[in-house]
Amino acid sequence: MDWQPDEQGLQQVLQLLKDSQSPNTATQRIVQDKLKQLNQFPDFNNYLIFVLTRLKSEDEPTRSLSGLILKNNVKAHYQSFPPPVADFIKQECLNNIGDASSLIRATIGILITTIASKGELQMWPELLPQLCNLLNSEDYNTCEGAFGALQKICEDSSELLDSDALNRPLNIMIPKFLQFFKHCSPKIRSHAIACVNQFIMDRAQALMDNIDTFIEHLFALAVDDDPEVRKNVCRALVMLLEVRIDRLIPHMHSIIQYMLQRTQDHDENVALEACEFWLTLAEQPICKEVLASHLVQLIPILVNGMKYSEIDIILLKGDVEEDEAVPDSEQDIKPRFHKSRTVTLPHEAERPDGSEDAEDDDDDDALSDWNLRKCSAAALDVLANVFREELLPHLLPLLKGLLFHPEWVVKESGILVLGAIAEGCMQGMVPYLPELIPHLIQCLSDKKALVRSIACWTLSRYAHWVVSQPPDMHLKPLMTELLKRILDGNKRVQEAACSAFATLEEEACTELVPYLSYILDTLVFAFGKYQHKNLLILYDAIGTLADSVGHHLNQPEYIQKLMPPLIQKWNELKDEDKDLFPLLECLSSVATALQSGFLPYCEPVYQRCVTLVQKTLAQAMMYTQHPEQYEAPDKDFMIVALDLLSGLAEGLGGHVEQLVARSNIMTLLFQCMQDSMPEVRQSSFALLGDLTKACFIHVKPCIAEFMPILGTNLNPEFISVCNNATWAIGEICMQMGAEMQPYVQMVLNNLVEIINRPNTPKTLLENTAITIGRLGYVCPQEVAPMLQQFIRPWCTSLRNIRDNEEKDSAFRGICMMIGVNPGGVVQDFIFFCDAVASWVSPKDDLRDMFYKILHGFKDQVGEDNWQQFSEQFPPLLKERLAAFYGG
Repeated sequence: MDWQPDEQGLQQVLQLLKDSQSPNTATQRIVQDKLKQLNQFPDFNNYLIFVLTRLKSEDEPTRSLSGLILKNNVKAHYQSFPPPVADFIKQECLNNIGDASSLIRATIGILITTIASKGELQMWPELLPQLCNLLNSEDYNTCEGAFGALQKICEDSSELLDSDALNRPLNIMIPKFLQFFKHCSPKIRSHAIACVNQFIMDRAQALMDNIDTFIEHLFALAVDDDPEVRKNVCRALVMLLEVRIDRLIPHMHSIIQYMLQRTQDHDENVALEACEFWLTLAEQPICKEVLASHLVQLIPILVNGMKYSEIDIILLKGDVEEDEAVPDSEQDIKPRFHKSRTVTLPHEAERPDGSEDAEDDDDDDALSDWNLRKCSAAALDVLANVFREELLPHLLPLLKGLLFHPEWVVKESGILVLGAIAEGCMQGMVPYLPELIPHLIQCLSDKKALVRSIACWTLSRYAHWVVSQPPDMHLKPLMTELLKRILDGNKRVQEAACSAFATLEEEACTELVPYLSYILDTLVFAFGKYQHKNLLILYDAIGTLADSVGHHLNQPEYIQKLMPPLIQKWNELKDEDKDLFPLLECLSSVATALQSGFLPYCEPVYQRCVTLVQKTLAQAMMYTQHPEQYEAPDKDFMIVALDLLSGLAEGLGGHVEQLVARSNIMTLLFQCMQDSMPEVRQSSFALLGDLTKACFIHVKPCIAEFMPILGTNLNPEFISVCNNATWAIGEICMQMGAEMQPYVQMVLNNLVEIINRPNTPKTLLENTAITIGRLGYVCPQEVAPMLQQFIRPWCTSLRNIRDNEEKDSAFRGICMMIGVNPGGVVQDFIFFCDAVASWVSPKDDLRDMFYKILHGFKDQVGEDNWQQFSEQFPPLLKERLAAFYGG
C-alpha cells in the first residue's frame, strides 16, 4: 500500500510553502524555524515529494518549491532518511519524470541528480536503465523529462559514469544519446548533445570509441534551426579542438568556415560559444598554418563583435555621465586577494614583464560575466600574439575608420581593438604610435564616459612605448590627462584612470620624480572624492607610486601631503574591516620608500600589525579547540600585517629595534612560522629575514628554535615558502658568522637537492645559490666537501644577477670553498669562468680572489692545456676574462 498523507499535516505543509514565498523577513524567519521543527518528523519528506508529484491541483511554483526544499534536505541529511521514505521518494521521481509541466520535470530532474550524487548512483541501480528506457517513450514529456534528468546526472557525475564502479554504463548510454541527435524535437536534440559533451574533456573511452560517429552527427546538425542546438554543436567543436584535434584536422577548412558564420550568429549565446573557438585554436600549434588564409574574414568579424551591444550599454548605465556621488552597493566590490611577499633578486637589464597585466580585456566588471565583446577582444589579443605583425594588414584599414568614427560606440570599439593588439603587434604598431597616442590622449576628454574609460585602458597598454620616448613628447601630456581622469565625475572612468596610472608608474619609475608634487595633489584630492570601491584602487596607485619612485618620496613636503589622509583612513578602519588589506599593502610600500621619513608614523602602525597577528593566532587557536563554537579566522589579516611589518623593517632598518624590543613579535613569529597555511609561513620567513637584517640582536636568542623550522620548510612543493625560508637562512648566515656551524647540516642537503632539481623556478634557484654561497662563506669547511654536487647549477643560476651585496657574499663563499676543495670545481671550471665573467665591477679584494683562482688553475694545468681549455670558451667570455684577469 502506497504512503498517504494525513490531511491536516498536508494543509500545514502547504501553508508553510505559501508563507515561504512571502517577501517579509519576519515571516521568512518563522518559516525557517518551522522547517527545522518539521524536519524532526521522518515522513515530512514524504509530504514534500507528494506535493511535488501528486498535488496537481496546486500551482506550479508551490509544487516546485516543495521539491527544492526536499532537495536541500537530501543534500543535508539524506543518509538519515528511513529506507521506506528514501524508496518512496525515488519511486515517485521515476514515476513522474514525465509531468505535463516543464518546471516540475526540471525540479524532479534536480532532485534525482542530487540523490544520485549523494553516493546513490551505486545504491540505485535501476535509475540509469530506467531513465534510458524512458527515452524511448512515445510521450514527449516523458522523453524530455528523462533526458533533462540524464543531462544533470552527466554534468554532476561524469567521472563516476566512466568508471568500473558502475560497470561502465557509458558503453550503452553514449550510443543511445547519439541516436537522439536526429530526433524531431529541438529540445531533445539539444539534451542529447549536452549529455555527450560532458564526456569530451575527460576523453571517456566510450566516446572515443564512437568519436567519428559523434563528429559526423555534429556536422549534420551544423545548420540546425534551433539556437540551443547550434550552441551545443559549437561547444562540442571547441572542446574537440582541445582534446581530439587529430579528428578535426581533415575537416578544418570547413569547420573554420562554419565557425566564421556562427561567430556572427544572430543569437548572442551561439556567437559567444563560437567565438571561444578562436581562443582555443590560438593555443594549438597548427593555428598559424590553418588560420592564416582565413584572417581576412575573421578579423572584421572579431572587430565587429567588440562593439558594446545595446543591452551592455543599458547594464553599464552608459548614458549616466556623473555618478561619483552615488555610493557603491557592497556586492559590486569584488573580494581582494593579498599576494604574499616573495623575496626576489634584481636582474641584468630588468624590465617588468607583462605577467602583472593579466587583464587581457578591459574591465567591464559590471558585466564580469563573459560576453561576446570580451571574448572577441580576448581572441584578438591571443591571435595578435600568434600572428604578430602579419595581423596588421587586415586590421589597419579597419582601424582608421573606427577610431575617427562619429558614433561613439564604434569609436569606443576601435580604441578597444588598439588595446587588444598592443602586446602582440607592438613592433608593427610603433610607426603609427606618434600620431595614435596624441589621438588617444584626446579621447581621454571625450564626452562619453565609456570612451574615456577605454582610452585609459588602451593607453596603459602602450605605456612602455610612451616612457621610451622623450618625456615632453607623450609622457607629460599623458600623465596630465590621466591625472584629470582620476578626478573624473564618473566612477568607471576614475577606476580605469587609477589602474592605468598604476601601470604608467611601473613603467616610468623615477621619470615621475619631477612631477611628484602634482601627482600627490591629485591622488590626495581623490581621497576625499572617491566612493568605497575606487578608494581600494587608489590605495594601489599610491603603493605603486611609492614602489616606483622609492626614496625620492622621502621629502618633507611630499610626506606632509600624503601621510595625513592615509593615517586618517587607518584610524577610521576597525581591525575586522577587510579594507585594511589594500591600505596595509599601500602603507607597506610607502614605509619602504620613505625609510626614516616614516618614523613619526611607525609606532601606532607597528602596534596595530602586532595586534592583528595576535588576534588572528588567538582566534585560530580557539577554532582548533572548539570548531563548533568559534569561526575560523580570516588569516589574510595576519598575512597582510606580517608583510607590513616586513616593509617597516626594510624601510626603517635599525630604527625598528626599539619597537621589536617592546613587543612579543618574536614569540608570535615562532607560531606563524609553523602555521598550517603556506601563505602565513611565506610571509613569516620574509619578516624573519628582514628582522635579521634590521635588528639581529632580537633574532639571535631564537635561532636554535627557528633553524629546525626553516630546515623543514625547504620543500619546493611550496615554491614561495621555500624561497623565503632559503633567503632568510642566507641572511641569518651573514649575521651568525662561524656560529652558524651547528646548523649547516640541518639545511645543506635540502638546498643542494633543490638547486639540482629540474624545472625549479628561476627565483628559487637564485636564492638557493646565494644561500649556499653564504653558508660556505661562514662555514667553508662544512660546505666545501659538497662543492662538486652543486657548482655547475650554482654558476648558471647566478650569472644573470646584477652585482649586489648578496651576489658579493655568495661569490666570496664559493672562492673560499674552492680554496678548501679545489678538486670540486675542476670538472665544471668553464662554468665558474663564465660566472666570474658576469661581474661588471667586483670589489678589489673579490677581484683578487677571482684572479688567484683563475691563475692558480692555469698554473696547475700548464700553459698548453690552458690554451686547449680556453679554446672552448665562447668569444665574448674569452674577451672579458682576458680584459679583467689577463686570462
